[in-house]
Amino acid sequence: MLELKGITKKFGGKTILDDVNLTVEDGKILTIVGPSGAGKTTLLRCISGLAEVDSGEFILDGQTFDPATNRDNDSVIGVVFQDYQLFPNLTVLQNVTLAPTMVLKQATSDAKKEAKRLLDQLNLGDKADLYPYELSGGQKQRVAIVRALAMHPKLLCYDEPTSALDPDLRREVQQIIVKLRDEGITQIVVTHDIPFAEAIADQMMRVEPKD
Repeated sequence: MLELKGITKKFGGKTILDDVNLTVEDGKILTIVGPSGAGKTTLLRCISGLAEVDSGEFILDGQTFDPATNRDNDSVIGVVFQDYQLFPNLTVLQNVTLAPTMVLKQATSDAKKEAKRLLDQLNLGDKADLYPYELSGGQKQRVAIVRALAMHPKLLCYDEPTSALDPDLRREVQQIIVKLRDEGITQIVVTHDIPFAEAIADQMMRVEPKD
């Protein structure tokens, strides 16, 4: 379980997050919705350790936890970015196995075996040797999810996972996220897509821009 208590974040003297409190239960999906500029992505960046908070605390499984300084954060909180952030010079398989071999120090053979299992799970088994430019937007999104899952995170975060997808691919991503929840993976999804958020959420948090 992840708890946020009194999380506050400012940029240039402007308060973006003001005393945010929330709890994400294990194996559940929290969606964070609201208009542009309301702080959705900032909150996600703070949770994932990509931005430091000005005050407040994170509690993970009953222990105080600082995402910004935790050395093992890649294997605690996974992030699927809006622009996928796949390495263009690496194949799909290489993109997925890079972090497990370098960060988790997995043997290459074990990392490849796990990557292929995950790729098969998300119907990407025949894409392992392709490069990102050879993939559709939906396929890149799924590869980004596989890459995050390969680190076996306790929590998986998504930043606008359907923003560049057509309705069919949107439904596909929705099904994947729900399937992962059914497998016990805790997820936080930032989105401006209210119907999508309502379709997948166990709980929903609405944020509004500060004056």
